[in-house]
Parts: sequence; structure tokens; C-alpha cells
Amino acid sequence: MPLPTQFRVLWLQALSCGLVLAAAASLAPAQPGATEHLTKDPDFKPIFNGSNLDGWVNINTAPSTWQVKEGVIVCSGKPTGLLRTQRSFENFILEFEWKHLSAEGNGGLFVCSDALPVRGQPFTRAIEVQVMLGGEGDWYTSDGDIFPIHGATMVPENPRPKGGSRAFPTEKRMKPAGEWNHYRVEVNNGDISLAVNGKVVTRGRKLSPRIGYICLESEGSELHFRNLKVKDLPASGGSMDPAADRIEMSTDFKPLFTGVDFAGWKHTDKHKDHWEVDDWTIDFDGQSEDLWSEQSYKDFILIADWRWTGKAVDNDLPVILPNGDQARTDDGKPKTQKTPEAGDSGIYLRGSSKSQVNMWCWPVGSGEVYGYRTDAGMSPEVRAGVTPKLNADSKIGDWNRFVITMKGDRLTVVLNGKTVIDKAQLPGVAESGPIALQKHGSPIQFGNLYIKELKGD
Repeated sequence: MPLPTQFRVLWLQALSCGLVLAAAASLAPAQPGATEHLTKDPDFKPIFNGSNLDGWVNINTAPSTWQVKEGVIVCSGKPTGLLRTQRSFENFILEFEWKHLSAEGNGGLFVCSDALPVRGQPFTRAIEVQVMLGGEGDWYTSDGDIFPIHGATMVPENPRPKGGSRAFPTEKRMKPAGEWNHYRVEVNNGDISLAVNGKVVTRGRKLSPRIGYICLESEGSELHFRNLKVKDLPASGGSMDPAADRIEMSTDFKPLFTGVDFAGWKHTDKHKDHWEVDDWTIDFDGQSEDLWSEQSYKDFILIADWRWTGKAVDNDLPVILPNGDQARTDDGKPKTQKTPEAGDSGIYLRGSSKSQVNMWCWPVGSGEVYGYRTDAGMSPEVRAGVTPKLNADSKIGDWNRFVITMKGDRLTVVLNGKTVIDKAQLPGVAESGPIALQKHGSPIQFGNLYIKELKGD
């Protein structure tokens, strides 16, 4: 049946408007910053859902460091640190888009990464794919370098004399600040390649480790990420961690420090200007008061990095015997040894200064529990147990790492990978209590503070 005249007019007007809109759409620009390099392969699965950070773990930064806005992960760049995937990857292809807002922006992508940072660094052992603009030198570029960091290894292709094990890109394909760049990273059977905006420009071989987490790096400037997708490739039996005793690989540790403020700590006006945030570290001038955690802990494993920042001075320091007594000279006087000394501090456990894991420069080494060792009311077994078995301290000014395990009334302290206190008994120690960083008049720096609560272990 023919349409009435008035309906034919309306239909022709609608058709005309539709044709005009279609023509306009064909001339309109694509989605702002969209690239032509995004894959359409259905085997690529999103590792960012566009709405929140489900599936990701904030390793050592503040909640404000990583925000999701309009389908984009926005990294503030402060503090320096990492956001990692919850699961690990071995062989895979990863693609994503990123952009810097600053002409001299810095950041990165880590693959084959450990779960937690290495001692004295905000970064993990990993292979880094550089995400940077505005920098160029004889040992680095802003065009897609790849290099191993903090114990990882790689054989680079297209290296430079001053570049170490860094692989350099064969051409410049990076877009400037404010525009989206596309990365496609393939890790397969120990090899890695990077395609920048549609073309492979950087390669490396013989990766170690060959399996680990994917991380996004915060390093000083605002950086945006979107469209993160991964295609898993067949496994080849790579090793997650050649060193089986690396406690840092555990995924259950929670950060105790945000890197931007003292959230979670009883930081008052008395602490101000003494306990201060310095990017990913805590700087302390040795004055003020002890700094206590707001939360109490029962059984746990605590990781804490620390180093002396004051000047070392030679002092005559006590020599402690394995049984906890101070050694004596032949004429019965307390024995001392001239030793470089930079300070004295400690970590209080379960709310008590008596259950303090010492940091100092005495010849016996750090890790002892002074309050128990010097308590004449304690048994010889207890006093010997809380005396370090060896001196495992780094040289003054270098970073140390404590791994402190408190379970029931038993304490184990591992210092720089060596067990200095082994299941020592602390009679009468509280069942639970807060943790404190001690004020003892000495400047000191703390970093990488993590805790894993032990429940029912």
C-alpha cells in the first residue's frame, strides 16, 4: 500500500538527514588518540577491565597513585613504585596504549617480575620495557629500550658500547607528549621483542627469569595506560624463581608505607619535620619520638629495608659473646673493639621496647633483642638465642633488609639473606601489639616496609 503523502515527505526528510549524518561521520576524526594498531585477535584477553583495578596489586605506592578515569589507568607518578598483575605470565603477547602528558615523561613496563621490590630499591627484579619521552643519551633512548634490572639478565640485540645489557631500538617511532603510543610486547621461550606503533624495533634474548608478573611503573610524571590485553602462548617450562628461598616472591605481603604520607602510622605534630616522606622512603633525623603503627599484629612476617644516613665515626664498641655476655680482657675488663659507628635504632614488636630487633654497628651485628639479652632474669638459653649468630650487616650507608618472623613467642630474624636469630624464645612477650620504628638519636632511612599476617599457620 502506498504511503500517504505526508508520511512520504517525513520519510524523505529522515532519509536526507541520515545521509547527511553518515557523510559527516565518514569525514569526522576517529576516537581521540585511537591507533590503527590495536589487535582484533579474539585470543587477546583484557587484563584491565576499564572500570577499576580488579586483577591488579598496588605493590608499594599510595591509593592515589593509580586511578581509573574514563577507561584509562591514570598514574600520578608519585611515589616511585609499581602496580602489578595478580597472576604471573610466562610466554605471552601483551599490547597496550600509553601517553605522557609531559614532554619529558618517565615510566615503564616490567615483565618477568618478582612480586616485591629488591633490597633498597622501589623496583623489582624484572625485565624493563622503557616508557619514556624526551630523553636521549649515549646509554639510553626514549624510543623503546629493553633492559634487565636488579638481578635479572638478558642478552641484548643492537646494544651500545655504554649501554651494558640494554637493547636499543633500531628506529624512532614514538609519538610526542599528549598522543597515544601503541606497544606490542612478545615474551616467548626466553626471547623478548617490542613493536612501537606497528613495527618491531627492540629485541633481547635469554631472559632470566623467564616467568613473572607484569608491572606498570610510576616514576615521577603523570602517565596514562589503556587497552591492556594479553594473549597467552604455550608454556615452555620456565622457572618462576631460580633461587627457591626468595621470600620476596610471596604475594601475600601488604605495604605498611604509601610513599606519599604516613597513613596507617601514629604520625603527630611531634613527628613532623623529623619523620619525613622522601618519595618511596622514610627519612628520620634521629630526633622526635618512636613512630608506631596504628594497627596491632599477632603472628607475622615483616620485611623492612634500612640504612644509616649519618657520618660514621670510629668508636670502641662492646664485644658480645655467643652466650650473650660481654667478652672480657685478660685482666677482667669489658672488652671493646674499635669499629665504625653511624648509629643505633631498632624495630619494636608487639607494642614493647623490650622485644626490640636492634639495628646498630656493634661487632656482634644487628638483629639481636637487647631487652632480653641483657635481662639477667632470663635463662642462658633465652639470652643466647637472642644473640646474633653472625654479623650480616651491609657496610655503613648501604641498604640492609630484615625479614622478621614472629610466631607465638618465637622470633626469627634474617638479615640480608642470612639467619642471625633462629626461633629464639621471648618469654612473656605480648600476644599482639603494634610495631614501631625506634627513635634513638641516629639518622636513618627506612623503605620497603611490608607485612604478612600469619593466621592459622
